[in-house]
Amino acid sequence: MTAVAKTWNWQNYPISYQSAGETGPAAVLIHGFGASWGHWRKNLPVLGQTCRCYALDLIGFGASAKPIPGTEIEYTIETWGQQVADFCREIVGGPAFLIGNSIGCVVAMQAAADNPDLSLGVAALNCSLRLLHERKREQLPWYRNVGASLMQELLKNPWIGNLFFQQLAKPKTIRQILQQAYSRQEAVSDELVEMLLQPTKDPGAAAVFLAFTRYSQGPLAEDLLPRLCCPTIFLWGTADPWEPWELGRELAKFPAVEAFIPLEGVGHCPQDEAPDLVNPLLQDWIFRHSK
Repeated sequence: MTAVAKTWNWQNYPISYQSAGETGPAAVLIHGFGASWGHWRKNLPVLGQTCRCYALDLIGFGASAKPIPGTEIEYTIETWGQQVADFCREIVGGPAFLIGNSIGCVVAMQAAADNPDLSLGVAALNCSLRLLHERKREQLPWYRNVGASLMQELLKNPWIGNLFFQQLAKPKTIRQILQQAYSRQEAVSDELVEMLLQPTKDPGAAAVFLAFTRYSQGPLAEDLLPRLCCPTIFLWGTADPWEPWELGRELAKFPAVEAFIPLEGVGHCPQDEAPDLVNPLLQDWIFRHSK
């Protein structure tokens, strides 16, 4: 990445973002857990050809501030939804198409549900189903339910939690996780690994990571979709090992959803793995709803 990020001050915390394009409707790109605006580096300049496109780092991630969880800030869907809404007001200057990946989809829905005047539409790429949410665990096999609960309890111990994070925050481990999430292995580049590794070195990064791994509350996509009054689409990589597209397809039953588009053989992060498929679909969707 050669682009130099910009900084926005939100609630006295520095927030990193990037933009491309100076005319047309606005679009805001919202990354998933552990990622940053750079995860949209293959989409931002393309979408910027036809619209004013922005990508920001949610607080706690990327180059944005990482205040202490529970003391200075709560890392919740509601917090991030408010951040996105304020970004639209203060930086975008009005409503925007909200485009998310993974947990960023739920954040986009939260922002749109709470601020209908700021959302022109929601596009969700491999939306997080939050299968470890407290209201969903009873649907899991007993061993996964018990295992997840045990892991969360163990990670409450600061020593164990930090040791666990240190083992994850290594180039080899990050590459292995990406190779599991991505179907197109060639997309797992050194640039991508470094992009995800760098923020883990920031003070507070471990505390944010551990706070989110213990977060099993808050809204689900199916809670927010009935509240949306803007056009909504789903793009879903069918080879996603974490968010099964067969389960995701159930989200298409809500009235706000106008399309559910399977991306054959693509993994969890279609915008980075298959921009050749994703960019034209997003451009067409934005164009259709901007007339």
